[in-house]
Amino acid sequence: MTGAVLIRVAVPCPLYRGFDYRVADDTAVPGRGTRVVVPFGRQRLVGVVLDTPETAQVPASKLRSVHAILDPAPVIPEELLTLMEWTSRYYHQPIGETVATALPAPLRQERAAEPPAETRWHAADRDRQAGTAALAARAPRQAAVLARLQRAPDGLDAAALADLEGDWRGALRALVTKGLAREEQAPAYGLLPGRREQAPPALNDGQQVAVDAVLGALGGFQALLLDGVTGSGKTEVYLAAIDTVLTAGGQVLVLVPEIGLTPQLIRRFASRFDVPMAVMHSGLSDGERLGAWLASARGEARIVIGTRSAVFAPLARPGLIVVDEEHDLSFKQQDGVRYHARDLAVVRAQRLDVPIVLGSATPSLESLANVERARYLHLRLPERAGGARMPASRLLDIRGKPLHDGLSNALIERMRAHLGHGGQVLLFLNRRGYAPTLLCHECGWLAECPRCDARLTLHQRRGRLICHHCDYQRTVDAYCPDCGSADLRPVGQGTERLERALETHFPGVGRVRIDRDSTRRRGALERQLAAAQRPENRILLGTQMLAKGHHLPTVTLVAVVDADQGLFGSDFRAPERLAQLLVQVAGRAGRAERPGEVAIQTHHPEHPLLQTLLSAGYERFAAEALAERRAVRLPPYTAMALLRAEAVDPEPPMRFLESARREAERLAVGGVDVLGPVPAPMERRAGRYRAQLLLQAERRTALQRLLAAWITGLGALPSARRVRWSLDVDPMETL
Repeated sequence: MTGAVLIRVAVPCPLYRGFDYRVADDTAVPGRGTRVVVPFGRQRLVGVVLDTPETAQVPASKLRSVHAILDPAPVIPEELLTLMEWTSRYYHQPIGETVATALPAPLRQERAAEPPAETRWHAADRDRQAGTAALAARAPRQAAVLARLQRAPDGLDAAALADLEGDWRGALRALVTKGLAREEQAPAYGLLPGRREQAPPALNDGQQVAVDAVLGALGGFQALLLDGVTGSGKTEVYLAAIDTVLTAGGQVLVLVPEIGLTPQLIRRFASRFDVPMAVMHSGLSDGERLGAWLASARGEARIVIGTRSAVFAPLARPGLIVVDEEHDLSFKQQDGVRYHARDLAVVRAQRLDVPIVLGSATPSLESLANVERARYLHLRLPERAGGARMPASRLLDIRGKPLHDGLSNALIERMRAHLGHGGQVLLFLNRRGYAPTLLCHECGWLAECPRCDARLTLHQRRGRLICHHCDYQRTVDAYCPDCGSADLRPVGQGTERLERALETHFPGVGRVRIDRDSTRRRGALERQLAAAQRPENRILLGTQMLAKGHHLPTVTLVAVVDADQGLFGSDFRAPERLAQLLVQVAGRAGRAERPGEVAIQTHHPEHPLLQTLLSAGYERFAAEALAERRAVRLPPYTAMALLRAEAVDPEPPMRFLESARREAERLAVGGVDVLGPVPAPMERRAGRYRAQLLLQAERRTALQRLLAAWITGLGALPSARRVRWSLDVDPMETL
């Protein structure tokens, strides 16, 4: 084709291929990873160049021209673009949507790949000390500002000067006028400075062995599972290894499961390292996220800390990847491109030829199976750091016992004993709101969501009934809509109701509640966690937001108010999740010099899971759970994919999935079982009926071969037009 060059572009759309466009031959051909603006139907979209093919996929008469080339050079590094392509192939997601998912929002728009500018001030090079001395007597504020600038060779921005008293901006203007300071515009990457305030503590023998193993792996790929009991000092192992990587000039990527864990980790890192750090999570503005992404790509950020999407952060000089709390379900994206950040991090470390450390007190069964297969090196920290002892645990049998808004007499006595000895008490109840449902005592009516197969949760303080699945809400009924009775009663306990009960049983005792309702506003979680550290707040109450990873040194009693919620779940992973949650929340107790205690209320004290955890610990539970999974051919010993479909009526999803099943059987890939379709465990959610089809195989390669041949034809099925469907490879939930 004369007069033009072909490029293949990943366009953000639900089609499983790139699209070809023309670039005029008098235009520099954009390389792989360059953003371009292209016409797509009637839309104008930003895509990313994947290739420069010799021949087009469509006739020359149908080729359209690129509107604009946004980047003078590729903005996505080759290594990262290759990872995006691997993600698209493995999870069978459209390449354009995969690339869009991995990029900050501004890079998906027609915006320059540059951070916003900020003003920075520097001390002038001449007569620094003399200038300060001369100013001290007649202009002390200017002298203070100049002294601050002189201690910062890289200059300071407004945020770094905001703590100065008085009109420091006026003082700066005067210093610039006098030639004692200069002003310049610099990229606003939003980096956090390190201060190196603390010397590293001495490591115990187990920590030192783990650090040596990580350091021995530097310079090549090795996956290391750091399996340490709660409070064993896993973070110190990370920090010691990171110090060596930074000294050698490398960058470190640290993934954490939730935003709530990010602030405390940042403070810990900032006090140990004097390097700039970038933070990446969904709580940032688009501009902040772009700045962090570019700082990572250009090597300005030496440490990158983020939640699951940070696995796509570009790294200029990668040296080490760390995944903290690797077992956590939050690393799995549950909509859109359904990737697992932990698994992608391992793939990325292998491609970058750097080690990866996966840390947890309750390792996932997938990671433990990889230890069995000799794919991961298993590092153990069996003891708590600093001489702290593991807490003593006991089951509180509440069968037939009086309960006071969920609290048994035995638990109230234990709480009083610990509070009386100056300890802090943590109550764990993984159910927010006041009560899980509202019941009519006369006729048995229950407040149900009109859009889901679920009951509405009573939030009494807000005066609302709320569905925790679709967020439908309405005011609380004054009378039963079925019989007109005013005798409507809340049934069950939520954190809000438990908080009210604490006012009765422990009047005057300071408390903090941490759940999604109490931390809805920006910065609220950090404020609540800071309040939890204050000595006047003696009782902490919360959901799993409070259970994960937080260091609460004065907590001596942890009480699980209702351990029965997860004992009989329909998902085969429910026992593993419950065991991890119980061990994690129990680990908040006795982390300092004072011994801790864990009390678990249950109606099923003889349950094998509870008995195994208390008598033999998580390691024994995991071994037994793996043996069960192997015997019944469940992951991690088989591979799974789940095809989901939903529609406003119940019939179309089942018809589509029946057609999909027949198509899978027609392809006849050996070793793959096709099970279903069946309605989802919660069939109706957010006003739509849901069904699913399960594919399972002994060998992952067989499953992938079937999916590759199957996926592109699903959209062409006549029944596909009446449903919304999605494919989830390695699903972590079957709900």
